[in-house]
Amino acid sequence: MPIINHRLVLKQRPDGIPGPEHFEASDAPVPPLADGELLTETLYISIDPAMRSWIGAGPSYVPTVALGATMRAGGVARVLDSRSKDFATGDIVQGRVNWQTHPVLRGSQAQKLDLSTYTVEDWIGPLGTSALTAYFGLRDVGSLKPNDRVLVSGAAGGVGQMAAQIAKLEGCRVVGIAGGAEKCAFLRDTLHLDDVIDYRAEPDLTAAIARACPDGVDLYFDNVGGPTLDAALANLRIGARIALCGRISQTVAAEPHPIRNLGALSGKRARMQSFIVFDYNARYPEARAWLGMHLRAGRLIQRLHVVDGLDRAPEALGMLFRGLNTGKLVVRPVA
Repeated sequence: MPIINHRLVLKQRPDGIPGPEHFEASDAPVPPLADGELLTETLYISIDPAMRSWIGAGPSYVPTVALGATMRAGGVARVLDSRSKDFATGDIVQGRVNWQTHPVLRGSQAQKLDLSTYTVEDWIGPLGTSALTAYFGLRDVGSLKPNDRVLVSGAAGGVGQMAAQIAKLEGCRVVGIAGGAEKCAFLRDTLHLDDVIDYRAEPDLTAAIARACPDGVDLYFDNVGGPTLDAALANLRIGARIALCGRISQTVAAEPHPIRNLGALSGKRARMQSFIVFDYNARYPEARAWLGMHLRAGRLIQRLHVVDGLDRAPEALGMLFRGLNTGKLVVRPVA
């Protein structure tokens, strides 16, 4: 009896926050494997803010997902059958699994994962793309140094919680910005950040950052954009660096927020730079060696926010833009 691959395809492009109405189910038997291919069963699908740009009508740094095509996503899967000499049944691999239960992957595009030291959850979490993004964003783009005064927005999200911890491990004073009491308690009590700002409870975010960072900000790791970026710009120190990782507050905004404090870059001799983690692909082993060392020592954690069921993947994607996740958001297609 053939295995049925359950998948979700893009039905229409969203104007705002994506949801179930923009996708539809499309099931089909798994085709016979060609040489070099793997039949896999998806264990976890990564849900990331960049997905919104992949399905929009505007420009994206990668080709947009075509209407009728399976939604693009990375994740972790188990090999059920292999036509590649490099993989065996039962291997756990990382690759572009997309929104489907039984993807067929090219062996050349899959990475076999080491489960002798790390768990599947480690590979989708503290060793996954979100952690790599935080690592290179802080070090290469933000020129992180010990004793820096570091501010992280979206600090309870998948990338933000890793950026905050990396900066702490490097001897920095770290302040996190998040929305809501639960997220702020996680940052304060579990990640032990030096201070936390609940932006939803602050009428003046610029003043709140000034209170939490009385000596100013050396490095701002921005996951949010918009008014949060503007408030951070008003609190820079001389020679500050800003790593522009994301702009989730603006991705689905009807009108972009005008940034009024860009003049601070000149006055503070500061630098602001965006980046894409895929540019550092050749250096992923370097980052994972450092992250793995601290993970094994118990100095690094990543909270996963797990949504069960492939059919809930569109709902999970919308959660990102409503601020409803705490930690790295993933979908487990089959609970």
